[in-house]
Amino acid sequence: MSKELTREYMEGHIRGYFDACNSGDPERIAKYFEPDAVHYFPPGMYNGPFRGARTIAERWEHFVKTIGSYWTVDRVLCDPSSRQAVIEWTHFKRKDGKVLRGDEWYVFSERGLIAEIRAYYASPQDAKLDRMELGGFDYVKLGYPMKAPE
Repeated sequence: MSKELTREYMEGHIRGYFDACNSGDPERIAKYFEPDAVHYFPPGMYNGPFRGARTIAERWEHFVKTIGSYWTVDRVLCDPSSRQAVIEWTHFKRKDGKVLRGDEWYVFSERGLIAEIRAYYASPQDAKLDRMELGGFDYVKLGYPMKAPE
């Protein structure tokens, strides 16, 4: 069954997901995702993408408990016709006294659940890397350019 998405629904769903993350309750977190959802990160972070709603939920539960994670949604743009949204967020690591900012690209399923998140962090480029892209994300399969024009 395909759910008709609106900007209001998409933004509300994302904000509800962040509220669930801040609660640290894995049951609440997981319900925002398709069971086979994937959350991508920059290379070398968290040993690769989080795969599956339950894994995503348990990882955020862990960070709330261990480092006092708290996230805010700072800006939101939604495109219901493509089932995609992008946000800016802030991650407060309260026990470490650190702040991390970034963007996430969301892909919603036909049922109106989150199927994919691609996280991009505001941080310096790693001079040791030749490619700064998401770890585990299939750029070739999805038709992204792989080399600059000559």
